[in-house]
Amino acid sequence: MQPSERFFDFEEDFRDPYARDRDRVLHCSSFRRLEYKTQVFLNHEGDYFRTRLTHSLEVSQIARTLARMLQLNETLAEVIALSHDLGHTPFGHVGGDELDRLLREDGRALGFEHNFQSFRVLTKLEKRYKDFEGLNLTFATLEGVLKHSYPYQKPFLAGIHEGFALHKHPSLEAMVVDHADEIAYTSHDIDDGIKYGLISFDDLLEDALCLRVDERVQQEGIQRGDALYRHRFVAGLIKLLVEDFIENSKEGAQRFRKEVPLCATLDAAEKLPMGFSKESATALKKLKKRLMDKLYRHQKIARKMYAGKQCIKGLYTAFREDKDLLPPYQKALFSVRKEERVIADYIAAMTDRYAVKTYHEIYGFGL
Repeated sequence: MQPSERFFDFEEDFRDPYARDRDRVLHCSSFRRLEYKTQVFLNHEGDYFRTRLTHSLEVSQIARTLARMLQLNETLAEVIALSHDLGHTPFGHVGGDELDRLLREDGRALGFEHNFQSFRVLTKLEKRYKDFEGLNLTFATLEGVLKHSYPYQKPFLAGIHEGFALHKHPSLEAMVVDHADEIAYTSHDIDDGIKYGLISFDDLLEDALCLRVDERVQQEGIQRGDALYRHRFVAGLIKLLVEDFIENSKEGAQRFRKEVPLCATLDAAEKLPMGFSKESATALKKLKKRLMDKLYRHQKIARKMYAGKQCIKGLYTAFREDKDLLPPYQKALFSVRKEERVIADYIAAMTDRYAVKTYHEIYGFGL
């Protein structure tokens, strides 16, 4: 796959290139659909819970703060953050995993991967121009979406434009977004999990990182049983991790800017110039394992995710068996893309509720 040379073509505009990228992402249909795509809790569970859209906004806010404090390009970090989940399927990660399995069983060894799907949304699947596909974004934005903090050498990227330097780390702004993503989903999954009653502070306060946050909250004069405790705890966790990342990344970011030519990136063997302290990185890893055991594998979430997985499977099977179940504009794409990829793209773009609605229309009964 060869990205269009228009990635490097900046027409005259009163905005800087990354601000223009941001605006194009904000106005595209794939971004709007994130409002009804699952983060952890299915969208129809309630209006309180995070969706892919609110998650992307939270990542963007944290990424902007980190970039500003490290004297990086704040707008580039913002647009990477807003774009990083555009390729996610309905029903969270289980939807992507199921679509990947189905494609591989169907003889598509390349399968499905949400990072690359986000890249495809921005460069191929969104159509906003007469003469070419995609949103005509800058190279730096596309590289930041394609990669996280590490080289991204995958089999399905064979033939992609060599300028993306898949054997190298991405930009510092992309690294910032990767860590902002981790801060955002860890904190807001705790918030939603506590609110939904799937995990308790008794579970969390056995964890060393949570105890550090708890100490800060109590120093504000707020006790564990107080109504404000959950809100202050989540804010305190974000603040602790943001402060730790900034403090442990300032020197590396400054050194990188002085020693590395503009727009160059680090080789894979080189150590990342930014990140959490060793203590916090280890503590965060342990906290995420606790959340996996106590929250993400909870029976209520597991059952909803299993239902979502069956929905993905049912839709893919039906569309493969009967192409007339697809809308005309999707069938028209069979002349330019493999049938199974067209079907996968169509399913991946669906919101949770549209996927369930379509499943009901085809099979005539509930999940």
